[in-house]
Amino acid sequence: MEVVNTIGRRKTSVARIYVHAGKGDIKVNKKEFKTYFPSEILQTIIKQPLNLLKEVGNYDININVEGGGPKGQAEAVRLAIARALVEISAENRPPLKKEGWLTRDPRMVERKKYGRRKARRKFQFSKR
Repeated sequence: MEVVNTIGRRKTSVARIYVHAGKGDIKVNKKEFKTYFPSEILQTIIKQPLNLLKEVGNYDININVEGGGPKGQAEAVRLAIARALVEISAENRPPLKKEGWLTRDPRMVERKKYGRRKARRKFQFSKR
């Protein structure tokens, strides 16, 4: 199997991953993924597609992730892994699609508008 590379995005996070056959090593920005994502919840989010398809120890994954916060980065990585698994085998698509892990979450921070304090919040009204 050659290297499969895909991209995942969430909010302002971008994750580029490289998947190849191996023994299950996951590296994030050249660090072990458990040191990069110390939270158990974020580690679970990243492994969700692999756990669903029972592919946990089959692939080595190198991840380059930037932008956003830890949660957005973890969800961007999850999308990229799900896309890579579909690229490896088309029969992986239906279970991942059912869970909603192949859909990019389009929610982004709304930009600030002029004449407002934030995106929608107006300045405080002063009667006098």
